[in-house]
Amino acid sequence: MTDALKRLSEEGVAIWLDDLSRQRITSGNLAELIDQQHVVGVTTNPSIFQKAISGGDGYEQQLADLAVRGVTVEEAVRMITTADVRDAADILRPVFDATDGQDGRVSIEVDPRLAHNTHATVAEAKQLAWLVDRPNTLIKIPATRAGIPAITEVVGLGISVNVTLIFSLERYREVMDAYLAGLEKARARGLDLSKIRSVASFFVSRVDTEIDKRIDALGTDEAKALRGKAAVANARLAYQAYEEVFS
Repeated sequence: MTDALKRLSEEGVAIWLDDLSRQRITSGNLAELIDQQHVVGVTTNPSIFQKAISGGDGYEQQLADLAVRGVTVEEAVRMITTADVRDAADILRPVFDATDGQDGRVSIEVDPRLAHNTHATVAEAKQLAWLVDRPNTLIKIPATRAGIPAITEVVGLGISVNVTLIFSLERYREVMDAYLAGLEKARARGLDLSKIRSVASFFVSRVDTEIDKRIDALGTDEAKALRGKAAVANARLAYQAYEEVFS
């Protein structure tokens, strides 16, 4: 695996870890993955943190302290997750500095319950960026109908984003337009555009999961020959669209 990751890295592929926990941070495992497995970024989501916190390893003392202070469950989760993201961002900071901000970033997601509320998503993104307070943080915003204008507003405030839940080429084009509109707002505010970055998390396997079910329902040999191919084709078209806009 190490050799395969090395070859991918040499070809310009940025390898991200889709996981984070306090144990991974404090044990030195994250630093080891960066040093030996060519990991240059970390992404998180509520499910990842739920698994880490419920496992308990490394969180017991902070949970006990927060319970004594009488904080709400929501407040406790936010304090714990932003602390982990902050620590991970510090570990990745040398990568961030060495690549002039191209790599070395950590993503933290806005509350999924806000996915259909533009105003609340913007407010949550601002709060997360303030709490983590690291330049190599990306705020994950879903590419829902409400999320598209939120992207523009958040980028316009100078906050870097990771747009997630992108499934279609049409929606990806909307995401790119929203990002560019946000940069225009940031420029109008006099912000340094070189400090604002974005990642588009274009889903692949879930597209095949849905399309393959429909292919199986058709049942023809011609249809079955396309199993497992739609998602990659979709992603290639998305990358082509990216090159048309940003190259």
